[in-house]
Amino acid sequence: MDKSLEETKVLIVEDESIVALDIKSAVLRLGFQVSDTVTNYFDALTSVKENEPDIILMDINLKNSKDGIETATDIKRIKNIPIVYLTAFCDDETLKRAIQTNPHAYLIKPFKREELKSTLYLVYFKINQRYAVVIDKTLLNLGENYYYDENHKNIYYKDQIIKLSQSEQELLFLIVTAKGNVVTFKAIEEHIWQGQTISHSTLRTLIYRLRTKLEHKLIETIPFIGCRLIVP
Repeated sequence: MDKSLEETKVLIVEDESIVALDIKSAVLRLGFQVSDTVTNYFDALTSVKENEPDIILMDINLKNSKDGIETATDIKRIKNIPIVYLTAFCDDETLKRAIQTNPHAYLIKPFKREELKSTLYLVYFKINQRYAVVIDKTLLNLGENYYYDENHKNIYYKDQIIKLSQSEQELLFLIVTAKGNVVTFKAIEEHIWQGQTISHSTLRTLIYRLRTKLEHKLIETIPFIGCRLIVP
């Protein structure tokens, strides 16, 4: 892409007008352009053709329209544009369908502006490929230009830090330090929630959000068992 941040155009696909205005305001404050805000499948495809956005913020649940996942699928037939899903839904079926479109990120509503900021900046840095490979030899090379700082539980894409929540940090730490061995779902629950009762969707969403931030390249999920690091 090789555009400055100020030249980078973001398309917002969101059917709730108040939410769309709030997102638009946040995106503009971050320094990006907003190419358009649309509410449905047909307007989204038209806007992609006419305005050629660089990044798309895509609500999954679009009323009176094909949903965001179907919209993203057809957009990718026109042009492979990075997509960030926005949704309040985290059920298994939605997550499985979303993964098939290879999104760059997945934000669960309601999300904080800081989450939107870190997500958009990371997508921007990835598609511009501007940064040199991290040269700190103490970092663990996970492959695919990802580097891990085990002491601080931070992960970098080239030299850009990927902002993780505390739970995401702990999950990644477990998986990385297992060195390719499977970390069971039970072990993850015990480590992160320490005996607290949680729903299956809570664990599932945590794993999915982490995998999405890493573009589904570093972590493999073994159904009904657990996760493991894909060792380079």
